[in-house]
Amino acid sequence: MDYVRNLRDMFRVKKIPDDLDDGLETLDEYRLRWRSVRIIYFTMFLMSLGFSIILTGIWPFLNKLDPAANKEFMGLIVAANPLGQMIFSPLFGWWSNKLGTIRLPLLSSLALFTLASAMYSSLELKPHDVKYWMLTSRFLVGVSSANVAVCRSYLSAATRLSERTKAVSMVSLAQVLGFIVGPGLQALVTLLGSEGYTWLWGFFIFNMYTACGWINVVMSIGNFIMFLPIVFQERKVAAREIMIMKGKSSERETWKSIKPDYVSAWTLIVAFFVLVFNFVLLETLGTSLTMDQFAWSNDEAIYYMGIIMSTGAVIALVTFMCISPLCKIIPENLVLIWGGFALMVLGRVLYIPWGDGPPKIAEVYNVTIPITGNATIDLKPDNEIFLGCPRTQEWCTVTPALTITQFILGYVLTSIGYPIGVTLIQTIFSKILGPRPQGVWMGLMTGSGCLSRVMGPVFVGSIYTRLGTIWTFGFTSIMMFFSMIWLLLSRKRLISPRLDIPDPVELQTLSKNVGVNSRLTLSDLDSKDIKDIKIASENNLNSEGTELLGSQHPFNMLSAATKA
Repeated sequence: MDYVRNLRDMFRVKKIPDDLDDGLETLDEYRLRWRSVRIIYFTMFLMSLGFSIILTGIWPFLNKLDPAANKEFMGLIVAANPLGQMIFSPLFGWWSNKLGTIRLPLLSSLALFTLASAMYSSLELKPHDVKYWMLTSRFLVGVSSANVAVCRSYLSAATRLSERTKAVSMVSLAQVLGFIVGPGLQALVTLLGSEGYTWLWGFFIFNMYTACGWINVVMSIGNFIMFLPIVFQERKVAAREIMIMKGKSSERETWKSIKPDYVSAWTLIVAFFVLVFNFVLLETLGTSLTMDQFAWSNDEAIYYMGIIMSTGAVIALVTFMCISPLCKIIPENLVLIWGGFALMVLGRVLYIPWGDGPPKIAEVYNVTIPITGNATIDLKPDNEIFLGCPRTQEWCTVTPALTITQFILGYVLTSIGYPIGVTLIQTIFSKILGPRPQGVWMGLMTGSGCLSRVMGPVFVGSIYTRLGTIWTFGFTSIMMFFSMIWLLLSRKRLISPRLDIPDPVELQTLSKNVGVNSRLTLSDLDSKDIKDIKIASENNLNSEGTELLGSQHPFNMLSAATKA
């Protein structure tokens, strides 16, 4: 117990940072606020993991359960998750705004996430129309992950302006790591094999495909416990901070006095759609693309893509650590354009194939393969002649192959550009909206990302399968380029609204018995003075029990804010 206590004390915050020690919150409140923010980080990681952990394994798993299913149906299954999230994100945001708390929406969504993940891992029992059960399970996982809008809204309310960029960087890191670590976990559990282990008289099957769902179940139960009242306590500080800065008497009056730039807000929502679309397209397409272009088998594609994506996670981690320091030197809007979107444009252009010939052409499995004359032989699906770009995709025979070099270079640029873009879009978006409740707006932002994740898999099933790599990556390169130009033209609007601080208010004479200079101003006082006067204003009453300071006086407003 002493070791645990010492370890806890080692990581325990000893004092509020000097630049934030202004009397707005106590040390205990500061600790509880940041504990709640870190729980939000984990929730965002888990929701991203729930989407990505099955991506590289879903096609071979679907083939195992239903060999008649095709890639277009696989695209529908992948798209079911973001479709559910897109539909329910604004509803979850509205629900949390209506309740004034995020606890119930998050507990409900995590319970659904646990149930849906367990359903996915039970598909080996092969119910009737198993592919539709897979579709249903992924849709329900998407509905549960609509809580991302609630998490983003809470993050905006629970951080100060000076903390916002760092906090959004961390939550974006959690999301991106969830997207990238998921395939890495799938690669790790390939050691279990496709048959794996069977327990409980055949009702519990644990193999390389079902293990991913069970990982989600265990982690979501832990996340559910984190949101119980004994652990998670909501602490909102953004509105109170700006209320004091603007000299307002209530939080509602504060956020109503700040008019957001709606053109900028919608610009960022569209930019978020484009950015996430390109990232998810690559992640969804990754396994089948490498199998087509490099003639990798199912196991090889899952294994190598897991390694590539895990390496991308390390690159993303380093990038996230650099965002906050970089934004102290260069304005956030310029870092977003030249550090995020420019690199993503280059990453897409690099995926336009430059090989000197078409990829290896694969025969179609489940047909009789002619060998010589009239002799035929049936081969196993992992035979070498079935590996490569399928003959049924007509473009395979005339389109140059993608090289492994350009694939890796493009992925590295994506691993740098995407974290910068997704972090700064959310940071600037949050600042533009101001201290108002952001549940519905964050639902719209989340919904735009979900729409891109719906369209990405469908894009794979239609454009890539029918037209090939040149059309796929040519179209996405143009999309990214025009989005970057629009952001460049709008750059002067992509800044947080100016907060006009009222002129210093003179402190009127309190009483003959109060030893405070009658001509002090707010600008003359440091944070310690403000705390002392706040205490005096709380305790100093006249003979009738009436406060000597007016209720609208800034110091009484400060006192009320710190009590809230």
